[in-house]
Amino acid sequence: MTQINEMTGRLQQMQHKDGSWRLCFETGPATDTYMILLLRSLQRNGHEAVIRKLAERIINSQEENGAWKLFYDQQEGDLEATVEAYYALLYSGYFTKSDSRLQRAKQFILARGGLTQVKTMLTQAFLAITGQSPWPDMLKVPVEFMLAPSWFFFNIFDLSGHARVHLVPIMIMSNANYSIRTEATPDLSDLYVGEKQPFESHVSWIAAIHRLLEAAPFLHAPLHEAALDKAKMFMLDRIEPDGTLLTYSTATILMVFALTSLGFGSDSPVLSKAISSLNTLLCVNEQKAHLQVSTSTVWDTAMINCALQQAGISYQHPMIQNSSEYLLARQQTRYGDWALRCPDTPPGGWGFSNINTLYPDIDDSTAVLRAITPYTSTSLQYKQAWQNGLRWVLAMQNDDGGWSAFERESPERLTHLFAFEHAEDIILDRSTPDLTARTLLFLGKEAGQSVNRLPVQKSAQWIIRQQEQDGSWFGRWGICYIHGSSAAVTGLLAVGIPQHHPAIEKAARWMLSIQNSDGGWGESCYSDIRRRYVPLNNSTPSQTAWALDLLIDTHDRPSVPIQRGMQRLIDSLHTADWRFTYPTGSGLPGSVYINYHSGNFAWPLLTLSKYLRKYGSLA
Repeated sequence: MTQINEMTGRLQQMQHKDGSWRLCFETGPATDTYMILLLRSLQRNGHEAVIRKLAERIINSQEENGAWKLFYDQQEGDLEATVEAYYALLYSGYFTKSDSRLQRAKQFILARGGLTQVKTMLTQAFLAITGQSPWPDMLKVPVEFMLAPSWFFFNIFDLSGHARVHLVPIMIMSNANYSIRTEATPDLSDLYVGEKQPFESHVSWIAAIHRLLEAAPFLHAPLHEAALDKAKMFMLDRIEPDGTLLTYSTATILMVFALTSLGFGSDSPVLSKAISSLNTLLCVNEQKAHLQVSTSTVWDTAMINCALQQAGISYQHPMIQNSSEYLLARQQTRYGDWALRCPDTPPGGWGFSNINTLYPDIDDSTAVLRAITPYTSTSLQYKQAWQNGLRWVLAMQNDDGGWSAFERESPERLTHLFAFEHAEDIILDRSTPDLTARTLLFLGKEAGQSVNRLPVQKSAQWIIRQQEQDGSWFGRWGICYIHGSSAAVTGLLAVGIPQHHPAIEKAARWMLSIQNSDGGWGESCYSDIRRRYVPLNNSTPSQTAWALDLLIDTHDRPSVPIQRGMQRLIDSLHTADWRFTYPTGSGLPGSVYINYHSGNFAWPLLTLSKYLRKYGSLA
């Protein structure tokens, strides 16, 4: 098919000399705003061009009503995104409050209750760090909890890994009521409606524990110092070789502020390296820059490698060989926090980012294992790496039969202790149908396992139990029910669940029922927030590919809906409008939505290739 040849040729041109594909992992303006706040607050020289380009990207994404949105169809706009963007543009020095665009932003903020209505944790934290508000009670988790034993009701390792590396620096700063202001810090007091006060908080347990600690000063002082030292070492021990904190730009920025609060000077090697590392996470062109949450190089490379092999490119082709060698070299050999609940398992997974050496995840590991499978029959090095990776993935299976994103599931002792918005999605790393099903896809297709094997059967049964009444599945890491349903069906079929199983047939009927009039599929990010299917009423390439992936697997012949969907998929790849860049990845419900620049290559290419293998040429 011409489309496959076009995509293959373009991907060959885009491949880097080291074998990788390095595409942008694009989110909203939040990371760009935090970078500006960091550089201006620390008065770092030599970053003016970056600040200007970050500000340019931010201002260019403003809506006519003055707001900023997280996704195209978000009604009116997002309060937190608008507060962050407004603040960063002022602090950049390239805009003033008299600018008509910022005046519209201010009106939007005030009309929605001002700063006291800000709900998200990071927005609240950055406003407090830079002296625009008091620290809210709910972020003042006692740093003494760093000393808590594993059996205690609050243990830092009960949190998800990404929550830990964000919360620990916040604990350090909030416990000290730390803030940093300069002569150039904007004054946001005019964004409060009524009396300036801390954000709404009902976290009485935090205040009570602080009072208890302070009632015994002879005990509190040494405990506090020991806890601060442990919190500091927690961060320093998880710095990646490039200088980032577990590869996250947001966590790295918080760490820099936290270390500054502990007395690290601006000339500190740790701070200098961390700030330099942030520059390597930038997607930059002549006009604009975007700070990625992290790079997505391992994911992009693995998925594109798999897609090209499915499209008929031989594993002996230099393009595939080079990318496979790149992936092989990034298998992790260090023990990370995942080993706390899996102490007898050697390392063997892969992470999302090229700079990740401590934080492997299930989805990237299975994607890489799929890519390198052909080499295991001829190379002992690949065979050993593959076996180590498989062992690590199998060890990460949760007791319920599913797989989480990063670690085995922790006790949910902390679920009700935090009051900030979408707290459960931040602090927990639960089994999810989409990641579990993609693990089954690998186990069935490449590892030769089926539901005849008890752990696989347990996993398949868990997925089936998660099916919604309408026949869909919720996908945690993609938007959302289209993503989850496609993954669930393809994964279940791969391990031997029959095509005519009631859950499979029900899912196929649901997918057909939501097909758009143009033949494609599209789902709104509101599905992620409301936890029910919300149509986008437009079609996106990746979501159309996901839907077709399910339907091709469940139909022996190319039905009319499949044919229409294929045509829409091809057409959508040549339509450079908002539908092409709509974020179909989910990072954090209500806050972080992702436009994977690799997604419009890998997913459509996989689907186009599957269609050709099963049905032949497109009619």
